[in-house]
Amino acid sequence: MTIDDILAARARLEGHARLTPLLNAPLLDAELGRRVFLKAECLQKTGSFKYRGARSAISALDDATRNRGVIAFSSGNHAQGVALAAKEMGTSAVIVMPSDAPDAKIENTKAYGAEVVLYDRATDDRDAIGASLAEARGLTLIKPFDNETVIAGQGTIGLEIADQAKPLGLEKASVLVCCGGGGLTSGIALALADRAPDFRVQTVEPQGFDDVARSLETGQIQRNDAQTGSICDAILTPAPGDLTFPIMKAHCGPGLVVSDADAQRAMAIAFAHFKVVLEPGGAVALAAALFHATGTQDIIAIASGGNVDWPVFRDAFESSGTV
Repeated sequence: MTIDDILAARARLEGHARLTPLLNAPLLDAELGRRVFLKAECLQKTGSFKYRGARSAISALDDATRNRGVIAFSSGNHAQGVALAAKEMGTSAVIVMPSDAPDAKIENTKAYGAEVVLYDRATDDRDAIGASLAEARGLTLIKPFDNETVIAGQGTIGLEIADQAKPLGLEKASVLVCCGGGGLTSGIALALADRAPDFRVQTVEPQGFDDVARSLETGQIQRNDAQTGSICDAILTPAPGDLTFPIMKAHCGPGLVVSDADAQRAMAIAFAHFKVVLEPGGAVALAAALFHATGTQDIIAIASGGNVDWPVFRDAFESSGTV
């Protein structure tokens, strides 16, 4: 993949994806002794960056293929992105979702017009379910991260960061990215390698699900033993992708890891200082910026999603001592 793929995705997304703000909170900066910027993809359509990749991928299909419909696997954010993008482009979408996905994500996916098929993470084979549906109906699989047009769509965030950084005097920064399979990270890293090469991209994952950090450390793809066990459901994946890992290996620094408690505290701070709502998985990059960064270098944290059920959001405030 090259910057040309990302530029082509930007052209397909023009007029559809939102240009999300790069937010700053001076009072928080004063507390931390460094500038922290938040790229608010929680304000993207469907409440997460996933809309970009979904729209990029579906719009890249030829008409005949697109008209037969698409299928996707997702715990919620990719599901909603694919559902809305398919609806906007006049085609159908089937989404295979784990039954323990947040209720808000399941209901929103249905509301965007997709057919939702639920499965049990512990006992069911989602790949087998999806393969059977795809074959029977002639559907095209839109993978959540290991897909070139999806990666290119996510890379448009990197183009925006490079453009937004210039008037802010951001010439060198650490860019922290909430990371599951690596589609968001690899797209941003590719874009910034071309447009802002002095920016250093690092992945951020929850404790116990640090497959990308371990993969970057060893130079070989590592897998997580567990599939569940963190509140950061949006970024729990078995392993980095075959397409995404080589890109991250080439362009990213060491991975960072944060606790669920860190993510909850970051959710409360994001609401207090940036006035945005984050889900746990969408808050881990900010958590790393707040609690694990050293020095005075500027940081850009990607706020990747804000689709959170009210009890989880309330618990974040209660556990952090905010209320």
